[in-house]
Amino acid sequence: MEDRRIPVTRDGYERLKEELETLREVRRPEIVAAVAEARSHGDLRENAAYDAARQDQAMNEKRIADLENMLRNADIVEDDQNGRAADEVGIGNIVVVDFDGDEERFTIVGAIEAKATEGLISNESPIGQALIGKRVGDKAVVLTPGGQTTLTIKAIE
Repeated sequence: MEDRRIPVTRDGYERLKEELETLREVRRPEIVAAVAEARSHGDLRENAAYDAARQDQAMNEKRIADLENMLRNADIVEDDQNGRAADEVGIGNIVVVDFDGDEERFTIVGAIEAKATEGLISNESPIGQALIGKRVGDKAVVLTPGGQTTLTIKAIE
């Protein structure tokens, strides 16, 4: 089965590479040491520290595999115009919008690098989809968990 290409900004790609390196070079050895320490305490059948360390190890290895797959299938977006005019929202743009009377800043990114709490909005999210292709002054209607909302684009950076 062929994996689909995953759009990601250059910054997002670099952040994912850094996370992978940290998990491999720092976290993995820490977990191996914790497993060895817990194993040294004797009977593994009733050793909660051993079970917890093995759980951490499994989660770390899963994240490493996920990151390796993401990076292998990453399609780095240097300039996501894809036929769009330079003044239209695309991946990598910072978009300033009027969101229910409040000014919000979103950076449109690929799904694998999205972190809504940091203002990194996936191009596949409802807000991201509504903003892609829009220009300054355009309105975007978004269906959010709180109901339908209209965003007005104030600036594209």
